[in-house]
Formats: sequence, structure tokens, C-alpha cells
Amino acid sequence: MTAEIKLGLCNPPEPIYLYVKNAELSGESYLWYHYNIDKDKTIPVLKKGLTGYISELRLTTKEFKGKDNIKLDIVVRADEVYIVRTGIETNFAKSFLLAASSVQDFEKPLIIAVTAGEENVVFCQLYDAVTKVRIRREWDKDADWATIIHDIQTCLGGNSSTTPATPKLSVVPQPVHPQDLRVKNIRTLLDYPLDLVREWLQFQDTNSPSQLHISKVNELLKTMCLAWAADKCDYPNHAESLYQNQVVDAVVSGTDELTAIKTWMQQVQTVKTGAV
Repeated sequence: MTAEIKLGLCNPPEPIYLYVKNAELSGESYLWYHYNIDKDKTIPVLKKGLTGYISELRLTTKEFKGKDNIKLDIVVRADEVYIVRTGIETNFAKSFLLAASSVQDFEKPLIIAVTAGEENVVFCQLYDAVTKVRIRREWDKDADWATIIHDIQTCLGGNSSTTPATPKLSVVPQPVHPQDLRVKNIRTLLDYPLDLVREWLQFQDTNSPSQLHISKVNELLKTMCLAWAADKCDYPNHAESLYQNQVVDAVVSGTDELTAIKTWMQQVQTVKTGAV
């Protein structure tokens, strides 16, 4: 039976991403959260369970610490479409995969729950949503994870009446977000330490520029540029003034940002040599 469609204004049908993290915000502990990129805000999710139908399991790649980092995406159909995203090597991912490998019928609703372990560890518990019985499998840190993912994907593919049962194990290339690429290119140009970028992002409670408001990304880029200029110009205020004129204002006028920064770098070094 087709669900009634509500006509009129609505929000676009974008999936809600849930991220796994054992953390605290404003004195309140949480184990997963979602992120409002428009408001540059981490929003803790206090309820520990998500009830729905697991429709897909996929691997995606995200750049972290200068290399590809594989994420496990668990796609859940509920009141909205949710995507639970976690690192493939996390205890949450492994405990989920072990439990999900024991599920016989993915046409039935399941409850994916987060539970805290020691220190910052988070585990997954899986329940039958109808009987409320926990689905268990003995912990095995040396399990063949690739085979488990393959088997789950095959089972999920076989649930569709219109889609043939085909495995979905292949890694889906994740398009690089423009903000991530922007920071990467400029960091490379400046030869700015990646660890310092990572620390700055962690201070903003994120690990990716794509999750920040553009004003925060601009702040990060300016921080990197002025750090580069610190030992190349005797007058820091002059370097900052040049940055405003030759980078910020130039980009507003339509100049390519990398080109503008290269020009600014040359000008800063010229000032250092006393040629102007």
C-alpha cells in the first residue's frame, strides 16, 4: 500500500547521518550524534537506539590524515532514511557486523543500539524490533570481516523483489567535498603540517572541513597562511594586511584562490628581502 504523500512545503529528502562517538557536550554524555553543517553545530543524539529496516551496507572512502580512511555506512529506512557512519576498524563496526551476520531475514525491523565500553569505546547491540530479543554472536577480533560484509550484502541484495542478489562489497569512491579539497590544496602549497590541521579541526569538534561553515574554513586558511609568513616577514601586521588585499579581496573580485595565495607569498618574501 502506498503511503499518503503530504503535499506542500517540505524539506528535501536528504538522509540523516548519524556518527558514532563516546563524548560529552555541555556536561551531557552521548554515544552518537548528527551534524548541522549550516549552523556549524554538533547535535548529540541522546536516545541510544534506532529502529528501522537495514536496506544497504556500503563502504565509502574519506580522506583523513592524508590517506584514504574507509567508513562503514549502514543505511536504515525508518521515519526518515538514516545512514550510520563509522570507521571500518572500530569496535562499533565489528560488533555490528558480527551481530548482523546472524540475521536471517532483513525484511524484519531491527534496533541498532549504541552502548559504551571502557574509556572512549562504543559497541553496537542489535535487537529484533518485534520480540526485543538481542541478536548475539560471540566476539571474534580475528573474524574474516571481508567475508562477513560480503555475506550480509548478498543477503540484503536478495531481499529485493526487483533487484538481483548481487554483492555490494566494492568501495564506493566518495566525491571530495570542495571545502576538503580547498584546504588540502592550500595546505600542500604552504607545506603546512597536517597534524596541526587535524588538531585545529578537533578543537572545532570535527575531523573534516566539509562539516564546517565556510567562515570557519576561511579562518583555518588564514591561520595556515599567516603561520607560513611568521618567519618570512618582520612585520606580521603587514603580512596580514597584504593577505586581506591580495587574497581575500582578490578572491571576492574573481581571482583564483590558489593563484592569489601564490602572489601573496611572493609579495611577503619580497618584503623580507627589502626589495620594496
